[in-house]
Amino acid sequence: MTGAAASPTPPTEERRSWAPMIGLFLAQVLMSFNVAALPISLGGMVEDFGVPPTTASTTIVVYGLAVAALVMTGAKLGQRVGWVLIFRVAVAVFAVSSLMMIFAQTIGWAIGGQVLAGASAAIIVPALVALIAENYRGAQQATAVGSLGSARAFSGVSAFLIGGTLGTFVGWRPIFFITLGLAVAVFLLSFRLRGDRGKAGIRIDLVASVLIGAAIVLLTLGFNNLNAWGILLAEPGAPFSVLGLSPAPVFVVVGIMLGQGFFLWTRRRMKSGKVPLVDLGVLSKPSERAAVYAMFIIVSMEAAVNFTVPTYIQVVQGRTPFDTSLAMMPFNLTVFITATLIVRFYTRFSPRKIALFSFTLTTIALVWLAFVVTNNWETLPTILGLVLFGIGQGALVTLVFNVLVTAAPKELAGDVGSIRGTTQNLASAVGTAVMGALLVTILSLGFTQAVTKHPDLPPELVEQVDLDEVNFISNDDLKAKFEETDATPEQIDAAVAINEEQRLRTLRLGFLVLAGLSAVAVLPAARLPRYRPGEIPAPDEAA
Repeated sequence: MTGAAASPTPPTEERRSWAPMIGLFLAQVLMSFNVAALPISLGGMVEDFGVPPTTASTTIVVYGLAVAALVMTGAKLGQRVGWVLIFRVAVAVFAVSSLMMIFAQTIGWAIGGQVLAGASAAIIVPALVALIAENYRGAQQATAVGSLGSARAFSGVSAFLIGGTLGTFVGWRPIFFITLGLAVAVFLLSFRLRGDRGKAGIRIDLVASVLIGAAIVLLTLGFNNLNAWGILLAEPGAPFSVLGLSPAPVFVVVGIMLGQGFFLWTRRRMKSGKVPLVDLGVLSKPSERAAVYAMFIIVSMEAAVNFTVPTYIQVVQGRTPFDTSLAMMPFNLTVFITATLIVRFYTRFSPRKIALFSFTLTTIALVWLAFVVTNNWETLPTILGLVLFGIGQGALVTLVFNVLVTAAPKELAGDVGSIRGTTQNLASAVGTAVMGALLVTILSLGFTQAVTKHPDLPPELVEQVDLDEVNFISNDDLKAKFEETDATPEQIDAAVAINEEQRLRTLRLGFLVLAGLSAVAVLPAARLPRYRPGEIPAPDEAA
């Protein structure tokens, strides 16, 4: 072996106790468990507070908006105050939000509690990355980053199982005793963390904060309401219209414009030597931008699958959230295990090879699901497809995050965390909304055409049913709709058969569209780094 081959990094790397990482892992579990627990709690909140489901679901909306809008500002606040201190404060505020959920007397208190939880998470998300960079190096750092990805999947499984059981047999409020307990445990474990004292001279760019906050809020609201407000023309449920146009696409366009304004303002500020809200230097290399693109694609695909499967099981098949958690168990467990174990392959394969293999795997899995999926999600071929998709998804989320963390200097780890948080929140909203709009559009077109062409369903009968509002509904709900018309039992059976056929066709086409997106993702994946064993730079040395 030559001296040049042995010189890059001698095996004298300091190894630290994993005790601090337990606290960081549980902090990720805390946020993810809270997110997963909210949908389970909606039924209980509707009953306790006497409000419609749309009002109760505002708790989910405000949490996501608070995180997305404030995460970049939270990262800069952490750099100013110091990561350990701001982390403890954020966890303490999260505990207060859990108390507000437990003792809420009105829906307003629950909504306020989730605003606090979202604001806290906006600080915790970048803090996790910064504290990992402060406390771990090399292989330990890669393992620590991987644990954050596995924590999300672990939380999804546990929230559905534990939360579903508590919500069914006890009530929705005890679910938040778990988040309270997690917050207390994380706060106590935070005293094992080490970190700098912050830089009081850092000023927060308020203009950039407003620009990116408004952009993310408008983009999230726009994409999330494409179905309810209308993809192009305003629907009756839209809060207002702009010359007949739905506010959803208007919000998206304005959000994009504000996002462009944020980048222009930030570049101008960096050229003048001032401290930006987010240092765009963490995205200066093509490989770093490719990692963000790949992260957006894989998170949006995960969100689309997590929307499609539960919607089909609960709404179409009329089954419980607990049944849904069991159906999604193979997928979530696979993501958890893969995200934990993928770091073992980092010394043997480059990020580019792992990403290309993983996106190929997700593409094959989605094509497979498009051909084998039926009305029964417990079949072995369907479970196999979800497992294969989970392997690719778990590997990719951890990998692209690790590429960003590895490439950035330690002092910019918080900026990496804020970019991760912004990308994941926006991708989740886009994946859910676009998949929902796509499926409803395909179903509406297919069902309308099939009904109008069916010989046993005359035009005068079809006119009695509002085909402009076709959506995923159960067979019983569809029968009830047709029973309000002049339809005979035979005609109702024919409509139900058409609905079953078109629902399944729509589902399969949806998986094929996702497979196409996954195949396109090889483009950013091919631009990821070609690290070989021993070549991955330490954060302090990265450009």
